[in-house]
Amino acid sequence: MSPAAHPKSYKAFAFTEVGGPLKEVQVEWKDPQPGEIVVKVLACGVCASDEAVKYQVIPTGLPRIPGHEIVGNVVAVGPGETVWKVGERVGGGWHGGHCSACERCRAGDYICCEKEDINGVLRDGGYAEYATLRSEAVAKVPEDLDPAEAAPLLCAGITTFNSLRNMTARPPDYVAVQGIGGLGHLAIQFARAMGFRVIALSSSDAKKELAHSLGAHIYLDGSKVDQAAELQKLGGARVIMCTAPNPKVIQSLVPALAVNGELLLLALCDEITVAPAPMITKRLSIRGWPSGTARDSEDTVKFVQAHGIKCMVQKFPLEKAQEAYEHRGSAKFRAVIVP
Repeated sequence: MSPAAHPKSYKAFAFTEVGGPLKEVQVEWKDPQPGEIVVKVLACGVCASDEAVKYQVIPTGLPRIPGHEIVGNVVAVGPGETVWKVGERVGGGWHGGHCSACERCRAGDYICCEKEDINGVLRDGGYAEYATLRSEAVAKVPEDLDPAEAAPLLCAGITTFNSLRNMTARPPDYVAVQGIGGLGHLAIQFARAMGFRVIALSSSDAKKELAHSLGAHIYLDGSKVDQAAELQKLGGARVIMCTAPNPKVIQSLVPALAVNGELLLLALCDEITVAPAPMITKRLSIRGWPSGTARDSEDTVKFVQAHGIKCMVQKFPLEKAQEAYEHRGSAKFRAVIVP
């Protein structure tokens, strides 16, 4: 984008006070600096983690434009940029950049960088008409993929896909998915496509038909059966992916793990209490996984396209960013802002 083509300012929605609602703001255009690009936002997913900005759980300072599931077209690049070109379709997820100097970066583990930048948290994000991204944290996004469906893949998608592929489970092990929402509906599809035997765990029978259509082999309704007991009858799950923030349910599932099983925590929730006996006798592990890098995002998108995985979204115009934020937990299944 030439200097004459870009706007002097653009519209965005930001948190301006702790605990307050999103408010419309005008942002002055700034040319990208070395190592940066500017994208015209085509879609930005709304994530529960955006609360970290609203309530300053991570002290970012306000105002701050949230949004870390960004898909857009490159409209400007910083001086000396060699990777990205104007016109390309790209995306930016939670991982917004790394220092390349700390111990984890030197090991190539950029997602655990001691000075990790975070889109929409430590830098302004995608609840806006334009967003500035760091070049090393940008992922290529295919143009034949709906931007609104691609955006959540950069957080909800990468978190479920990248975590599962890094566990010790191997097909045909059982993988159970607790919760069938924004993360869970993707986790079921990923697990099925990877060749696992998939068990969906929910609190009612409302999503039974959906779970089976997504690829679940077995559906366990927690209001009718003891899910841990039923899993034990099958020999236990090698991985239980916890995607819904219900600590009582999560801790009840520890005995449902198979020997060497892994309780994979993907949803932020209150503290859980775990009895040590099954952990010791069955060599169990409790693990978490922090999304991934831009390369992991590209792998996620490739896997989605190769296996026909569908991210279900509910679209909201930018002007209704507050409504989208309020529906982040009730949307079917990811709320996405489409400027």
